[in-house]
Amino acid sequence: MLDSLILAQMDPVQSWTLGIASVTFAIYIGIAIWSKAKSTGEFYVAGKGVPSVANGMATAADWMSAASFISMAGLISFMGRDGSMYLMGWTGGYVLLALLLAPYLRRFGKFTVPDFIGDRYYSSTARIVAVVCAVFVSFTYVCGQMQGVGIVFSRFLKVDKEAGVMIGMGLVFFYAVMGGMKGITYTQVAQYCVLIFAFTVPAIFIAIQMTGNPIPQIGFGGEHLASGEYLLDRLDGVSAELGFGAYTEGVKGKLDIFCITAALMLGTAGLPHVIVRFYTVKKVKAARSSAFWALLFIAILYTVAPAVAVFARTNLLDTVSNQKYEEMPSWFKNWEETGLLKWEDKNGDELIQYTGKTEEGQPGKAADLAVNELTVNRDIIVLANPEIANLPPWVIGLVAAGGLAAALSTAAGLLLVISTSVAHDLVKKTFRPDLTDKQELRLARFAAGGAVLVAGYFGIHPPDYVAAVVAFAFGLAASSFFPAIILGIFWKRANLYGVITGMVVGIVFTTSYIIYFKFIDKAANVAENWLFGISPEGIGTIGMLINFTIAIGLSLKTKAPPEEVQRLVDRVRFPRKAFADEENE
Repeated sequence: MLDSLILAQMDPVQSWTLGIASVTFAIYIGIAIWSKAKSTGEFYVAGKGVPSVANGMATAADWMSAASFISMAGLISFMGRDGSMYLMGWTGGYVLLALLLAPYLRRFGKFTVPDFIGDRYYSSTARIVAVVCAVFVSFTYVCGQMQGVGIVFSRFLKVDKEAGVMIGMGLVFFYAVMGGMKGITYTQVAQYCVLIFAFTVPAIFIAIQMTGNPIPQIGFGGEHLASGEYLLDRLDGVSAELGFGAYTEGVKGKLDIFCITAALMLGTAGLPHVIVRFYTVKKVKAARSSAFWALLFIAILYTVAPAVAVFARTNLLDTVSNQKYEEMPSWFKNWEETGLLKWEDKNGDELIQYTGKTEEGQPGKAADLAVNELTVNRDIIVLANPEIANLPPWVIGLVAAGGLAAALSTAAGLLLVISTSVAHDLVKKTFRPDLTDKQELRLARFAAGGAVLVAGYFGIHPPDYVAAVVAFAFGLAASSFFPAIILGIFWKRANLYGVITGMVVGIVFTTSYIIYFKFIDKAANVAENWLFGISPEGIGTIGMLINFTIAIGLSLKTKAPPEEVQRLVDRVRFPRKAFADEENE
């Protein structure tokens, strides 16, 4: 086993990947040791002493998970225009959270969503329901991150996906359990630098290679040097010729696209690992400033992703279509070994027939493409893109390190949320208010360790592509937390009866819909069988509407909240004077 890891016996890509990954891992572990949390305040909110720019970087790294780095551009490259819903949903969601909700939640003074819901709705039951929802949403989200870690390790370090997930578990366990939010924050600053450099450098190289323009955001709208056509026109033409839909045209229903975009956007408001970021700075003004920096840092990757998708799709079609299998470059067979790229020679001609046509020669649905011989997992596109473009091995190794940074940064934030929900919101606030600071810190670390194990299991046995799994998490957050938070801030008549019932019904409906189509009857997971043509990725929007309806209806028909709770909502709603007072403290 050890001999296989000797650099002299590795191919250049594997050597560079191991080298870069080892250096970045050492940095992460060093930061965790340097910033070890010594109190619950440091473990939960980093002692509220993080500078705005650093918090913005950490927020961006927390936000841009494996779904953003590994899977989003891959989905766009296969879905074309329809894939823009992931860009719109996730970008718009952050803007919504930063501008509409974060200042009010920060002013409320509770650094977890269950804490806010428990106090706002004056009920231990509401707190417990919120804890269950937070843990469920976070586990769904984190399994996508662990899946991304496994994909990177299985390809670039030649280890089994299961072993890759376990390595990632060990690393996250170390710096999340030891450093808490303080360690995670400064680790995420380093991880942001790694992931953004790893995402943009290959994009710049490929943009120059394909269009002569070093700016990817402009290059993918320019001319393709080899053909003289506009790149998007060429991609449309090649896609249509092979039987796929035109890249710049959508095929999904408008209602489904709307619901998926809304679920991604509104689900953001209920993601606890992002909300807690606004409590790691000293003042409300610093929270607003860090929100601006985070949006700027996020925009760098999100504006490059569509270009990466176009470059990758063009390169893939040009490289594999009707080519002899035995003449394929090494990257093809390397990815075959992972099981994420599969070729089956159905007609025995030894040519790779990658097509979107049916046996009758007409464009068809994926399930009907009997003549297609190539299956490509969407999650490999960003990672394989530098290899397909024949970029230097160090660039390929850098991309692998970036994918790991993106997955591990978000996984750490989510695991902290789970441990906080269990130790602080469930045990300390509900069952053991006499728990000492030291006991609570020990319990939080123990809960984080248990969460790592569960997350690893779901990373090895995921229900779908990384971005799709993450989309489920956003849908679950939208159907459970978003109405509770919005009504809690902006409608003082909302009470515990309506909100608790709405949360339970919303998340149960959404979960049941996803489980049925993704686990119970996968064959039925087609638009004809969906409710109103809405896919499992978008059903969270319907769950949210059901939640709102029940919460408002029951609140109006039952007793109004206590007077002190209504006064609290007024103080949160009109923060200008409060902001000024806080600045003068």
